[in-house]
Amino acid sequence: MSSDSGRDSDGQEPHTDVPYKEMKEETKGTPDKQKQPLLRDVPGELTGQQVALKVYAPGDGAELWEAISDDREHLIRWQSWAGNLRTPADAEAYVRRKVSRWMLRDDLAYTVRERGTNRYLGNAELEVVSWEDCTFGIGYWLRHSAQGHGYMSEAVRLLCALAFESLGAARVHIKCDVLNTRSANVARRLGFVQEALLYNERRNTAGELQDTLVFALIPENYARVREVWSV
Repeated sequence: MSSDSGRDSDGQEPHTDVPYKEMKEETKGTPDKQKQPLLRDVPGELTGQQVALKVYAPGDGAELWEAISDDREHLIRWQSWAGNLRTPADAEAYVRRKVSRWMLRDDLAYTVRERGTNRYLGNAELEVVSWEDCTFGIGYWLRHSAQGHGYMSEAVRLLCALAFESLGAARVHIKCDVLNTRSANVARRLGFVQEALLYNERRNTAGELQDTLVFALIPENYARVREVWSV
């Protein structure tokens, strides 16, 4: 990924109404919560005992395609976007959209990788609901062959720490199909509070109306469950 040179296409310094020096002074010392989303500092890697979460980069499409092919039918049942990736080129385009959304701070998506081997296991991301209110959702999926090892539980713990301890989150939620027991069990295992069961809330990948579970944490809940995670 090339870096932004800070110049217009004609090679001139960009024009602004505020001199660059003054702009730097305005942002210097500004509390992170008050910064524009584009100016928020977000780490590109989060490391746990079993997994490392690493921001997507151009070229990751090949690993994504291989992971989807691990069990396409199982993944498509819960993740509608996977059905739109029909070729390796589609997977690479999907990755580059993830990169773009990261740069714009629209969503904060990470690859989930096994520590030691760097094997691509799946995806975990903070979905931005509102930067102003500092509220987020967590979305995740894991390749079929990597399930049952605690990888995603650790990945979600890392995202919670990022949200509450670094970004000052006021709320983090997880939504999933009521029939997606593995996904729901991750939320329950980590102490998320089940807030609602929404009947016929949206259509699943088969076009059928589905019921949706909603789990959430707020700072007070997080402080409590974090102590349990540390035990």
